[in-house]
Amino acid sequence: MALKLPKMILFDYGNTLICEAGWNTLKGQTAVFEHVIKNPYNVTAKDADDFALREYEGNLSQSRDQCIEIHEKQFMQLMYDYLGVEFDVPLEEIEEIFWNATSDGDIMPGADKMIDFINSLGIRSGVISNIGFSGNLLTKRINKFLPNNKFEFILASSEYAYRKPHKMIFDVALRKANLPASDIWFCGDHTICDITGSHNMGMFPVRYDERCIENLWAGPKDINLPFDHLHINTWDEFIDILRSI
Repeated sequence: MALKLPKMILFDYGNTLICEAGWNTLKGQTAVFEHVIKNPYNVTAKDADDFALREYEGNLSQSRDQCIEIHEKQFMQLMYDYLGVEFDVPLEEIEEIFWNATSDGDIMPGADKMIDFINSLGIRSGVISNIGFSGNLLTKRINKFLPNNKFEFILASSEYAYRKPHKMIFDVALRKANLPASDIWFCGDHTICDITGSHNMGMFPVRYDERCIENLWAGPKDINLPFDHLHINTWDEFIDILRSI
C-alpha cells in the first residue's frame, strides 16, 4: 500500500485525542445538585443519575443506533423539568459543571507530540466527535489539553443532529475543508463510526487502537476490515509513518 502525505487529517475525540479518565456520572450529578434552589419532590443526585442511565440505555440508545444525536442540554431540560429541579445557574453552566465533575479528562499518550508533529509538516487538521455535549464545551476541553492544536473546525454531533458513521456529518467536514476526500486521512478508535464511516466517504482511515487505557465506548476491536487502512497502537507509530513518507 503506497501512501502519500495527506493535505488534512481529521480526528475523532474520545479515546483518540482525549480520554475521559475516571468517568462517573454520579459524581457529575452530585456536583450539579450543589446548585439546586428548588426541589419539591426531594430528588437526590442518585435519583437523577438513575433516571439518566435508564433513558440513555433505553430510549436514547435507539436514537443513537439510528445515528441521531441528542444534545446534552436538551436532555437535561427534559430530565430536570420532569424531576421538578431548578438551579441557581443556567443549564449551559450545569452542562459544564456536570462534564467537569464526571471526568477530569486527560490526553491520550503522545497526542500532544503528534499534534506538534503534524503542525510542523503543515498538515491541516480538524475534529469530528460523536458527543452529546455542546460544541463550545468540546472545543474548550480540547484546547485545555491540546493547546498547540491548529484545528480548523471541531464538529460535535450534538450540534449537527447526525452521528458518525452517518454521511452527513462527514459531508459537513468535507465542505468546511474544501478538499476532495482522497486528500484527507481520518483517525479514530471506533471501527464502525470512525474507520468504516470515513472509508465510505472516500477518506483514508487510520485505526488508532491504544489498549492501555480503558475505553468505555469502544466498538468491536478484533475484526478484519476489507479495505486499505492503517492500524496503529501508538501516536509515536503514527509519527514514524508520516516521517517515512
